[in-house]
Amino acid sequence: MNIFLSIIVWLIGLSFMVILFPLTFIIWLIVLPFDRKRAVIHWLLVYQSIALSRMIPIWRLHIEGKGKADRGVTYVIISNHQSILDILLINCLNMRFKWISKIENNKVPFIGWYLKMADYVTVDRGNSESKEVMLETSYRCLKEGTSIMIFPEGTRSVDRHPGFFKRGAFQLALDANVPILPVLIDGTGGILPKHGLIFRGGHRIKIKVFDPVFPESFGTKDPDDLALKFSNMMSAALDKMRTGK
Repeated sequence: MNIFLSIIVWLIGLSFMVILFPLTFIIWLIVLPFDRKRAVIHWLLVYQSIALSRMIPIWRLHIEGKGKADRGVTYVIISNHQSILDILLINCLNMRFKWISKIENNKVPFIGWYLKMADYVTVDRGNSESKEVMLETSYRCLKEGTSIMIFPEGTRSVDRHPGFFKRGAFQLALDANVPILPVLIDGTGGILPKHGLIFRGGHRIKIKVFDPVFPESFGTKDPDDLALKFSNMMSAALDKMRTGK
């Protein structure tokens, strides 16, 4: 049954991208001269993500706290990372931001093309110079009023529990003096775990947006301390979410 569901889901997803890509490309060409921040393409990808998430029948999505993000405020948005599905579903928050993506994604057909059209920020995780460029580009985006979305773990969790948070996102928040918006997602790892290709149905996906944490409440100017603080907070929140307490 899981194999049958997987075939259906992959067909829906691939067909969706193949059909809509030409339209997205044409719109990108039209708005390219005046859409410097690539906001039009980002919103187009957000609406496509919302539509695709509703077309796939193997999960139920519940979003809590969506209104806690003020559209007039620039954030460093952080989230735990369980599955490649997180990217699709976090887009359903319907927020303006630029993704931080690993450079390997640029080589994936359609996904890589979308990343380039939206001018999202890429990073080669094994290259220190690339990390510096990523931080500089992200800092400039924040100063220009565009939020940054990043998975501070840097990769998907194997056990569906938040792992070690790297310092980059927190260094950005400190340097740019902007609030951190924590987002917690659970359920995607049970549907499509890391390195998996077979979807499992019948899962409920929960996304919870927490209150923004402003710089005056960070309690530290050390990005490593801040990373540990948020890692512990989100791990405890995930345990609480799962137990329903």
